[in-house]
Amino acid sequence: MAGYTGRLAPTPTGHLHAGHARTFHRAWERARQAGGRLILRIEDLDPARCRAEFALAAINDLRWLGLDWDGEPVFQSARREAHLAAWRVLRDGGWIYPCRRSRREIAAAAPFAPHGDEPLFPVAWRGDPAEAAGHERPDGWNWRFRVPAGEGIRFVDGALGPVERVAGRDFGDFLVWNRDNVPAYELAVVVDDLEMGVTEIVRGEDLLTSTARQILVARALGAALPATFHTPLVRDAGGRRLAKRDGALAISALRAAGWMPADVLAGGPFGLPG
Repeated sequence: MAGYTGRLAPTPTGHLHAGHARTFHRAWERARQAGGRLILRIEDLDPARCRAEFALAAINDLRWLGLDWDGEPVFQSARREAHLAAWRVLRDGGWIYPCRRSRREIAAAAPFAPHGDEPLFPVAWRGDPAEAAGHERPDGWNWRFRVPAGEGIRFVDGALGPVERVAGRDFGDFLVWNRDNVPAYELAVVVDDLEMGVTEIVRGEDLLTSTARQILVARALGAALPATFHTPLVRDAGGRRLAKRDGALAISALRAAGWMPADVLAGGPFGLPG
């Protein structure tokens, strides 16, 4: 754990809930136990859904939970040039191709992947990375990473042990840049984690398939993804995972109702321990 660097990475599309609290607390705990650094990165890429008031609320919620970090918060939207540079590396390396297919078209034509993450991009619709050569910029197109179909992407998670996802079976060609000219999650987080020197990514176990995708992106960029530690999801009394739309279970709402940080971190309001 020498030289440990971790990160807290909230997305300001709504108020944080207790599931976020548990995951972020675990990230904070692992960094502090290792005597390492902890970065706060606000993942505000989507201008249509991310709002400044949610970013401020997230910072306030994290502080109320007793979490701290090193340095000033980093806003992912300010790192566009780094994301564009990575897009060019993927373009020039023949890893990605432009795509006109919409999410609605894909959802109508393709079954969901076995782990329920998203529909598998149809093989018949795959583009040729050679089509990327004439594009100086990503504007106006969806850009997809062409996965090595049939390859098992294996990693050893710090919490769950050995994990495998098979490209083309568990996930298909995935977005690295959106046609509204915003970098996709799978590209941006890889670039930022690598450039910020993150040594371990702590996040929810719902992102295991994303980890496999990000291993491929990092490899295409000539790097290795940091170590990972995936935490269990907190669920409500009905067994459903918490979502930002569940306003009554937001950290700010629980705080206003008199809950203390230790109660929220214990999962008390939800009926299940997670």
